[in-house]
Amino acid sequence: MSSNEDPGSPGEGRRSGDNGQPNGLFDITQIIGAALGTSMAGPSGVRMASSSHSHVPIVAISTGPGVGPGLPHTAAMDFEGGLPMLSSGSAAMESDDAAGQLHRVIQRAENEPASREVNGKDSKNGKEKNAEDEARLAQIYESFEFEPIWDRLSQVLTRLEGDPNAAQVLLPLIESLMVLSKHAATAEDLAFQGSSSNRGSVSPVIERPTAFKTKRELMHDQFFTFTERHRKILNLMVRQNPSLMSGSFSLLVHNPKVLDFDNKRNYFTQQLHKGRKEHYTPLQISVRRQHVFSDSFRCLQGHTGPEIKHGKLNVRFYNEEGIDAGGVTREWYSILARAMFNPDYALFAPCAADRTTYQPNRSSAINPDHLAFFKFVGRVIGKAIYDGRLLDAYFTRSFYKHILGKAVDYRDLEAIDPEYFKSLQWMLENDIEDVLDLTFTVDNEEFGETTVVELKPDGTNIPVTDKNKQEYVRLVTEQRLTLSIQKQIEAFLNGFHDVIPKDLVRIFSEQELELLISGLPDIDVVAWKNNTELHGYSTSDPVVQWFWRAVRSFDQTDKAKLLQFITGTSKVPLEGFAHLQGVQGTQRFNIHKAYGADRLPAAHTCFNQLDLPQYDSYEKLRSQLLLAMNEGGEGFGFA
Repeated sequence: MSSNEDPGSPGEGRRSGDNGQPNGLFDITQIIGAALGTSMAGPSGVRMASSSHSHVPIVAISTGPGVGPGLPHTAAMDFEGGLPMLSSGSAAMESDDAAGQLHRVIQRAENEPASREVNGKDSKNGKEKNAEDEARLAQIYESFEFEPIWDRLSQVLTRLEGDPNAAQVLLPLIESLMVLSKHAATAEDLAFQGSSSNRGSVSPVIERPTAFKTKRELMHDQFFTFTERHRKILNLMVRQNPSLMSGSFSLLVHNPKVLDFDNKRNYFTQQLHKGRKEHYTPLQISVRRQHVFSDSFRCLQGHTGPEIKHGKLNVRFYNEEGIDAGGVTREWYSILARAMFNPDYALFAPCAADRTTYQPNRSSAINPDHLAFFKFVGRVIGKAIYDGRLLDAYFTRSFYKHILGKAVDYRDLEAIDPEYFKSLQWMLENDIEDVLDLTFTVDNEEFGETTVVELKPDGTNIPVTDKNKQEYVRLVTEQRLTLSIQKQIEAFLNGFHDVIPKDLVRIFSEQELELLISGLPDIDVVAWKNNTELHGYSTSDPVVQWFWRAVRSFDQTDKAKLLQFITGTSKVPLEGFAHLQGVQGTQRFNIHKAYGADRLPAAHTCFNQLDLPQYDSYEKLRSQLLLAMNEGGEGFGFA
């Protein structure tokens, strides 16, 4: 565009819509750059103005007809310098208007393809135009350096951490960047369509630029860094406005560690129940109290997944009066949850570490109906989640990982076979040359008979050495935690996914999945403290006092996660903390002094033991404890 060209007229690079007006996609670049006071190349119509109170320039935007109807001709926003004025007078309104205009433009550009698909006469042409618009939105991200924008926004949010409500004024800008980031991700999907057989035969809409991967990696890092750094404010925004997760903040599900459990649960519930239109007849369940499991299985076996998912349960106990207004169904869930673990069905086996969490029984084939029963159990647990019912049903960490499609870890063996776990850990930490005489095989004992299972072809003749011991641990973990119960896992998941979409449930961690199924426990911190043993510490040591101060500061979710981290489950015994179970029976919670102030706290779940380093401040102890609870158990992951 020449310097004397009308800035309001469509310039090169703009595409006109059916009504002859530009659709405004190209204008997004100049608006986002102007609103943030960031130097960005773009169409003319952007002019710089000086700021009287900051070195950051005020940028005025000549919107022109391409921006869309209803917007003022010019908008000005001093992004950083204007912060002192955001809470008072007309300046606050002007800044908010500029940010709001930016957000409305991007939302209009994002929603235009969906509107065209609904109203378009030619669905094929509509889809092609949608794909083109997706590509154009993505190319906006590809064409400009957005890192300064993320950085500038991050700096301002950091200054507002002490007053999170004030950060709400920046919400439209955050939403706008989220939308553009989402469409940058869409570009990657489009670029690789047709390149793999499992992506279908749709031709790519855009060619992948040479530097595309690097650009995507940078965008990925910027998004994750920003969201993790401002986790607290972003969660507050979602908590105050849950609908954000169905719109511009939907990209946060790709970084689920950022979202708090309550925000995840709200989003999950909203998505799970979204779009239900068809009416389903109630599910009539008539059961005998002594045969709740088998009678319920018989009543539900002939129903399809959608019928079980959407049908309202109407439960009646045989020979008992009463209308099911919710209480009967609640009791049915409670009895059925206990019946799942009845050893007579041989479906689940209690873990050696605590006897309160369960793992699929690798010998369940002794029951000829075991796979049908596993599918039934999966449906029941999925239905309970869908109906918002909590179950007294606790599983091993590795089984929760299987439900989520996550990699298992050799450390997950600790809950199932503590001694075997210790032997593998010793193997990894020590030189085993000329010490252990092992091959790539394991012994499998079932019904009194022992068979040798090869972990890899010709494993009988392959010795385990220092060089290949990690492969051995990976394969033996896979055999013990996955392959030996593969059919049981698949049957359970077939039933579970009849009700719960697998991609949706994966926003949770394995710890959070337990809380979703079984609920948040009521943790009495005083009772917990009174039933704690100390080793190397005394009650007067600052570290011990800081620990309990940190526990008291945690919300209900973090208290549950801490209990999970230390004991392997969030379940509190009915008799209280004095009756916590360990590998040798009743085992109280115990804190051991650990050395190395830079180390994370470590847990031994089979002994309810926390190894707590001697930190030099409360703040460091609390932050290290939170880090260990949320991330310390990850690593050495196996697919």
